[in-house]
Order: sequence, then structure tokens, then C-alpha cells
Amino acid sequence: MRRFLDILLGRAARPAPAKLEGLLAIVSAAITMEAQLGFRPCRMAGMVFKPIESVYFERAQEELEQLLRIAVRETQSRFRLSTDSYRYRWVILEDPDFEDLVATIQAASQILTEHGFGEQLLAAVFRFDDQQGQPLFWIYQYKLGAFTPFAPRKGRQRDEALELRLAAVLEHELPIERRPELWYALWDIPFSVTQE
Repeated sequence: MRRFLDILLGRAARPAPAKLEGLLAIVSAAITMEAQLGFRPCRMAGMVFKPIESVYFERAQEELEQLLRIAVRETQSRFRLSTDSYRYRWVILEDPDFEDLVATIQAASQILTEHGFGEQLLAAVFRFDDQQGQPLFWIYQYKLGAFTPFAPRKGRQRDEALELRLAAVLEHELPIERRPELWYALWDIPFSVTQE
């Protein structure tokens, strides 16, 4: 009913709220990816959100940065913040322990959600490399509450056959978006270069 009234009165529809519950599934899927498929998790991951001009949002970002400083002290990891060409804000984490990366991204996502800014969350991004160093990203789309695969190749091409194959293999371990038309390409990921 509310959506109908928004349309009738010409009000902008509210963005879908973030769904965090499926995010942690990437931890067990990473074991399968490495043991059975030969894709090892990269030591970097990221979370991207859309900042807004608001005192309340600034406070939420301050708490987010405090959480990150505490997390990196406890896990011996590192983080940095970056703004991309679309003015989206990235939290980029580096840690040799993949489980720590996932837990920190989950906690960071929870901070923004608890402050009422969950709808600003866009995606969490996890990179895996095959034995030749070719990347595959699992992108957790917060609005869908699901993962989508992204296998970029040179010339802004993507390996769609690989994406479909991995989605089929991991469909029982990961909440995977079933509509491939929603498997958006996420080019220019700030940590897309191969990490040593």
C-alpha cells in the first residue's frame, strides 16, 4: 500500500533495506572453492556504500572507522578508505586470514545498518584467484541478500561460462541470485590487481 501511495503522490520509492544474513556463507564456500575448484581466496576484500550528506551519517562513519581501527589491532590486519570515480566509498581490508576479512566486513555492515543507513550499502566484494592468477569475484549485493559471480577478463570482457559453472557448483553453499541479468559487472574494483 505504501509503495502504491508513493507512486500516486509522486514520492521517490525508498531503496530496499540491506540483507546481511547471507554474507557469512562465503567462509565455508571459500573452503570448497579452494579444495575442489582450485580458487584460493585473496587476502583483500572490500565493502562499498553510497555516502550521504548528513550529520547522522558522519557519526555512523566515525563509529565505522573506530570499529575498523579496533578490528585491525586485534587481527593484525590493515584497512584503508577510498572514494571511487562515482563518489562511492570503499572500505578495503587486507588480512591473510579470510575468515577475519569476512567477520570485519560483516561487523562494518552491521554498524551502518544499526545507524539506519543499511540502504546505503551496495556490495561486499571478495576476490579469488585460480592457479593461473585469473580473478573471480563473489559480489554480495546487500539489497538482494545474495551473491553474484563476476569473472572479469581483459578488454572489459567477462567469462560468463565460468560464472555460470561456479554458481551451479556453489548454489547449495551460497545464497546465489538466480537471475543472471542481475549479475552486474563491477569494474575498477580498488583492489582488483593481483595481490602477492
